[in-house]
Amino acid sequence: MKRKFLGLALLAWIAGCSPKKEFTPEERQAYEASLNAWHTRRLEDVKAPDGWLNLVGLYWLEPGPNTFGSSEKNNIVFPSGKIAEHAGYFIVQDNRVILRADNNVTITVHGKPITTEQVVFHPDSSAIIVESGSLRWNIIRRDTKLAVRLRDLDSEATKSFAGIERYPVDPAFRVEAGFEKADSSRTIDITNIVGQTTAQRSPGTLVFDLLGKKHRLDVLEGNKDEFFVIFADVTSGNETYGGGRFVYVKKPVAGEAVYIDFNKAYNPPCVFTPYATCPLPPRQNALTVEVKAGEKNYSAGSHSGNATVSVH
Repeated sequence: MKRKFLGLALLAWIAGCSPKKEFTPEERQAYEASLNAWHTRRLEDVKAPDGWLNLVGLYWLEPGPNTFGSSEKNNIVFPSGKIAEHAGYFIVQDNRVILRADNNVTITVHGKPITTEQVVFHPDSSAIIVESGSLRWNIIRRDTKLAVRLRDLDSEATKSFAGIERYPVDPAFRVEAGFEKADSSRTIDITNIVGQTTAQRSPGTLVFDLLGKKHRLDVLEGNKDEFFVIFADVTSGNETYGGGRFVYVKKPVAGEAVYIDFNKAYNPPCVFTPYATCPLPPRQNALTVEVKAGEKNYSAGSHSGNATVSVH
């Protein structure tokens, strides 16, 4: 019990410590252990059924009927041997997507077979998951376009996954930052990897010193407790992914310091699959130093590292 209490106390100290203070060996050990546990959870998320390794297709839908199946004669061609040659069709109409399955093709939603037709997307619903064999898919919207996001729970990428290389843990890359709160109407333009640009709410800017320079990073809304940050740095396109990396930052609470822990910088989904639609760092979030912390580029597959972001 005493050892457990000591470990919790060390983690609590780490949460509020100044990065300029040297860690004792025990504090350093606790800090590394917390980051290793975070990284383990991260790997589990990537391999999970709703992770990124099993994405095997992204198919943009056209208005009206879109036939699908494993035959090349379809508008949307699913992987060979995974589904019937002619499985049915998606109908895009009035901002909804209806799936109509062919006879003798087993396709389910919530475990129940589709016997005639089923709405699989409408703007006010959460993701509707459709299944057939090892395939699982749902409809996503990007700007004004709709697409089928296809997963294969038996994908080779998931089976062969051996982890993500990362830099050694370095407390110097956990930095205290000031937060400049923005007007509630402030937005910044975010472009994704397929070239779509949208204005997204930005609550403010983090200001901090790193490697002898002052830097600024615009944040996006993340979740209830954290900001979401997309950034690039001088390692982008070399040791790390060319399309930048992501990091979450705890929102400021009265009386508490704000910290950016670049040891938790992680790869976007596009590192693992060409079928994701990742946001890219806005130009102002390109840091002019090497952030040798967090995840390095993922080398499996020829798609890795294709995107590039200038940091000058």
